[in-house]
Amino acid sequence: MGLAFYDELRLPDVPGKPRLGDATGQWFRDIVSTSFGSWDPVSQQNFIRDIFVLAPKGSSKTSYGAGMALTVMLMNRRPRAEALFIGPTQAISDRAYEQAVGMIEESPDLKRRFRPRDHLKTIEDLVNQSEMKVKTFDLKILTGGILIFAHLDEVHLLGKTHYAAKVIRQIRGGIDKTPEGKFLITTTQSDDIPAGAFRDELHNARRHRDGAFRGKNARPTLSVMFEFPDDIAKEPAAWKDTANWPMVMPNLGRSVHLATLVPDWNSEKEKGDQAIRVWASQYLNIEMGVGMKTDGWPGAEFWSDAEEPGLNLDGILARSEVIVVGADGGGLDDLFGATVLGREIGARTWLSWSHAWCHQGVLKRRQTIASRLEDFEKAGDLEIIDDEFEDVAGAVTLLNRVNELFLPKDVAGFLKLVDRINQAGLLAAVALDVEGPYGELVDALALIGVTVESGQIVGVGQGYKLMNALKTTERKLANGTLKHCPSPMMDWCVGNIKIEPTATAIRATKQNAGDAKIDPAMSLLDASSVMLTNPQAKAVLDVAAMVA
Repeated sequence: MGLAFYDELRLPDVPGKPRLGDATGQWFRDIVSTSFGSWDPVSQQNFIRDIFVLAPKGSSKTSYGAGMALTVMLMNRRPRAEALFIGPTQAISDRAYEQAVGMIEESPDLKRRFRPRDHLKTIEDLVNQSEMKVKTFDLKILTGGILIFAHLDEVHLLGKTHYAAKVIRQIRGGIDKTPEGKFLITTTQSDDIPAGAFRDELHNARRHRDGAFRGKNARPTLSVMFEFPDDIAKEPAAWKDTANWPMVMPNLGRSVHLATLVPDWNSEKEKGDQAIRVWASQYLNIEMGVGMKTDGWPGAEFWSDAEEPGLNLDGILARSEVIVVGADGGGLDDLFGATVLGREIGARTWLSWSHAWCHQGVLKRRQTIASRLEDFEKAGDLEIIDDEFEDVAGAVTLLNRVNELFLPKDVAGFLKLVDRINQAGLLAAVALDVEGPYGELVDALALIGVTVESGQIVGVGQGYKLMNALKTTERKLANGTLKHCPSPMMDWCVGNIKIEPTATAIRATKQNAGDAKIDPAMSLLDASSVMLTNPQAKAVLDVAAMVA
């Protein structure tokens, strides 16, 4: 019945104003019929609550979603119910509303039942006093609703909105107040590495699609995702092949045509890397990752392949004959990055683990990356700290016996990390960025006997002075003699590195000033600059004897 209603609606902005039953791709008609067919009227149970649709630009997701919303209103038996059009911007949600109004105006029957009120962006159902509204994506506005349907369009634009997950939770809360409620999310890919609420929704939808929740008590979800298989998605030559494009274009021959897409693609390629990123993500659903930037660090191209699943800090300590610890950053607007770089016993492969700290103020000053940083904290790669101090007395081996010793939390965490490696007899040196909090770290490291005089602190120059480390590290990534732990944070940071030529050398900078952090990746290069000198582990000082 739901599909029959849907099919009779007409597209208001297409010549001839065809029925949706004729104009809609079968892929979305299947979504409509499956969605309404998931309702059991006897048990009053809804076997599909959420619908996640990942389809490329031009797939008519907004128009089809508007048609589905109208169909929900036609099928609705709940008086004074509410359905919503929601978008990350007003223009996106207005577009769905305008399509629904246009469909009503094309049907004398619908005009008798529904009354659009454009100044309120509301469509009233005159039969049961229900309403279909446009609402802003805001926590205060979307709190407390009781919903039979919500359509959230282009959720990929919410990756940089730090409160997005809370708003989506409120929408689901409103849907859950009605047994028949449905939540439709439609989107293309992001032109940046997925982050925040979009990343969470995308990964959850993939897990549903792949059967990870089969037989488990999980939220009833239908995932419809047009993505290339990994062997094509990770190989630029494969996804750039136009013969493969129909795999991810469900509306090909309807609202999308290769005859116009191919010339458009050829034109965008000439504009450079940013244009390629945007086009491929929007039209082919290519997920952005490291190695996608033409002016990026060449090592980024090999970063993903150098990941060793299961590798962690304990594993590096167990497998290494010597370790260099690198540190970089540390300003109140930066991440403070640290890398443990080990040289494997026998094989001499470099093994890398990285971690970072950042102040809470970074999330306020850099709101476009706040949700991304929170993701990194959940993954265990990052600690978000306040301005309080931490007592490290007893947590590290101190040269002077003290009852209390308070240090900033990032410095305290770094000191405990270095002390652990030093007490294991593996530490060759600590490589410190001379443009960072060098003096503060030197003073802290002296507490555990790691000093400049002992040769265990090396100041590392930045800019062109890191060229040797850049070249060596990228070669070792390419030939497989540098392996690193899985780390979403480092994937992002490595992808943010931009190579700038100078008059006589090259230097590493950030892809985007301010928001694109690279400090943890630079800590790897700091450590590499010492490791490439073939260092040996220093003897551990007998702290107890020195105190005595």
